[in-house]
Amino acid sequence: MKYGFIGCGNMGGALAKALRKSTDSILLSDPSPAAMNLAKELGCTMADNVETVKQCERLFLAVKPQIMELVLTPLQAVLAEKKPLLITIAAGLEIAKIESFVGCKLPIIRIMPNTPVAVGKGMITYCANELVTREMIDDFLADMQYAGKLDAIPEKLINAASALAGCGPAFMYMFIEALADGAVACGLPRQNAIAYAAATMAGAAEMVLTTGTHPGALKDAVCSPGGSTIEGVKTLEENGFRGAAMDCVVAAYKRSVELGK
Repeated sequence: MKYGFIGCGNMGGALAKALRKSTDSILLSDPSPAAMNLAKELGCTMADNVETVKQCERLFLAVKPQIMELVLTPLQAVLAEKKPLLITIAAGLEIAKIESFVGCKLPIIRIMPNTPVAVGKGMITYCANELVTREMIDDFLADMQYAGKLDAIPEKLINAASALAGCGPAFMYMFIEALADGAVACGLPRQNAIAYAAATMAGAAEMVLTTGTHPGALKDAVCSPGGSTIEGVKTLEENGFRGAAMDCVVAAYKRSVELGK
C-alpha cells in the first residue's frame, strides 16, 4: 500500500477522502464504526496498526496528540524495520517530539489541515524534517492535489497557522449560522438563509483570493454612505466583532501550544 492511516477520525477521514481521488492504495487502521463505514465508502482495506506499518510506504498519524506516544511506542521496532515516511496531523506536537516517540530517525512531514479538504477546498500548511527529500515533497503534493491549497511554512509558525486555518472552519460555521439566524428573524426561511449565508461567505472569500485586494478595501466597496451595509458593520463593531474574532484565534493558538507540552 502507498498510504496508511493510523487513526481515521473526522480529520483523518477528510484527508482519506481527498487522497482517494489520487490513489486507491490506502489502508485504514481504526476500530471505530465510523472508520469501517468510511472504508466501505472509499473501497479501502482495513488492518491493525502493526500490519498497516508493515504494508505502507507512507503513514498518516491521525490520532489525538494526547495519545500519540501511547500509539507509537509499541510500533517502534516495526517502524525501524520498515522506515516509512510519516505524515503527522497532531496539533501542537513538534516534529522533534514525534521523532522521540518513534525512537529512530525517519522522514516526517508535519501538516496542519482543515476539514474542507474533504470537498477539495482545504487549507493545509506543512513543514518537514531534514530526511524528507524534494522528491518526497513533490510526490506528496501531487497526491494531495485534490485536498485544496498546500503551503510550506517554518515549523515555528505551524501553531499559528493551525489556530487560523485548522480551527477556522468551526468559527466560519458559527458565523454562517448566526447570519442565517438573523435572516430567519427577518422572515427568511431557514433553508434559504443558510444557503445564502454560505454562498455569500464563499463568494467573499473567493474575491479576496482572486483579486488580492485587502479585505478592508473590499468591505468599504460594499458600504454605501448612509446605507444598510454600513449600519450592519457599525452594529458588528459595537458588539466587539473584531476583538472576539482575534481572541478566538489567539485562544486556539495558546491551546495548540499547550497540547505540545
